[in-house]
Amino acid sequence: VDNAMREKDALEFYNLGLGEYYTFASISGSGTGDLLDALIEAFPVKPEPVQEAVVLPRFAVVGRPNAGKSSFINALIGKERFMVTDIAGTTRDAIDTKFDRFGFEFNLVDTAGIRRKAKVKEDLEFYSVMRSVRAIEHADICILVIDATRGFEGQDQSIFWLAEKNRKGVVILVNKWDLVEKDTMSTRDYEEKIKKELMPFTDVPILFVSALTKQRLLKALEATVQVYENKQQRIPTSKFNEFMLKVIEAYPPPATKGKYVKIKYCMQLPTQTPQFVFFANLPQYVKEPYKRYLENKIRENWDFSGVPIDIYIREK
Repeated sequence: VDNAMREKDALEFYNLGLGEYYTFASISGSGTGDLLDALIEAFPVKPEPVQEAVVLPRFAVVGRPNAGKSSFINALIGKERFMVTDIAGTTRDAIDTKFDRFGFEFNLVDTAGIRRKAKVKEDLEFYSVMRSVRAIEHADICILVIDATRGFEGQDQSIFWLAEKNRKGVVILVNKWDLVEKDTMSTRDYEEKIKKELMPFTDVPILFVSALTKQRLLKALEATVQVYENKQQRIPTSKFNEFMLKVIEAYPPPATKGKYVKIKYCMQLPTQTPQFVFFANLPQYVKEPYKRYLENKIRENWDFSGVPIDIYIREK
């Protein structure tokens, strides 16, 4: 600032070379208001806050070819969005459909049928199967659709264990139930047969539906939403200890080599899938049968139907 300037004056000039607007103020404070205005104008414009995209839960409809996966989604949304034929392998890609039911919004993902690797001959089918596998890996819940007329076969089991290996919630739908000759015990016998093949993970919802007649489709969807909520469930540490420590006291881990295992504390871990840790003095002596016992007790007291549970024993 030039001391020769009078206090009430302010010198303003425009720099044509840089395209910038400058304001000079006298040392006594005259013109400082204009200076502040110029500074504010020079500040970068603050961008509008970007709203984070809402990530919807993903329910992948999986199964063998021609099990009725596309028909199931078409029947739910009330539109013939996906091509349906009697030819196995009609669906080639994993396609998302946004759906809203019970006040709950989610994505239903139609996938190509998954056959055994030895039976996949064409490159196109190979990549379709790979996309279906990726859909399982990125899903929250897998809706496994099986053909009631063919039964729960080896490939159905393989798809189930693939979902379980990736720690996904699972709901099993026995489709085309309207084509099966039934008696009063058919449903129970069919369900028991499936659970026998799934041991030891038998706490899975199994529903008998028909995409053609729309039998029990909404109930199947309701069960899927419930499995998703089970997967998100968090148990307060105090309540978990209160229940589980009594269970452990009533039936403690068996002694090994004359050494007794003592579990004094337990909690649910803050993970995306239900995982529980139990702190013990000798964790190496807690075997798999006792871990299954703990898991069964957890499932008896809290609803984790359709959701894999991990049990860890750590030293404390």
